[in-house]
Amino acid sequence: MRIIAGTHKGRTLKAPRWDGLRPTSGRLRGTLFNILQARIAGARVLDVFSGTGAIALEALSRGAAVATCVESDRRAAGLIAENATLCRESKRCVIIRDVAERALLTPLPGGPFDIVVLDPPYDYAHLVAAVADAGRQRAEGGIVILEHARRVTPPQPAGLALTRAVTSGDSALTFYS
Repeated sequence: MRIIAGTHKGRTLKAPRWDGLRPTSGRLRGTLFNILQARIAGARVLDVFSGTGAIALEALSRGAAVATCVESDRRAAGLIAENATLCRESKRCVIIRDVAERALLTPLPGGPFDIVVLDPPYDYAHLVAAVADAGRQRAEGGIVILEHARRVTPPQPAGLALTRAVTSGDSALTFYS
């Protein structure tokens, strides 16, 4: 797993050595950042269900001002910290070790956010609430992006408008504003 573009292009990130973590594929990450290209410079990014931190670190590599990661798994939070250190981004990458359900209910460091990305487990039971709560973390004019299984109908919580959907293999990205 590598950073695709920007100041850290080509930098190899550490991957999990345990089951249960599904990092976003390089292809889907590339698609996401091609879509976000005009929004990324100077953006404040929130990466929820961060896993390896690849989304946050890709954003920083491409010019985001700050990235905040929310991850509940102790091992994954440690992996994000290692990857941030590898990219020399420890100062601009904030890691919050907490469950999304609790973390999204209060203002988070670095927010409000211009870009909020959620990549929950594909069988996550609280999807509607997570997307709605993520919407409250965004800055005026900000967007929320949900990565989910292609077979799952994306939620449409009150207060957010579904503006775009992109599929790639078994995965999909749904954009809200």
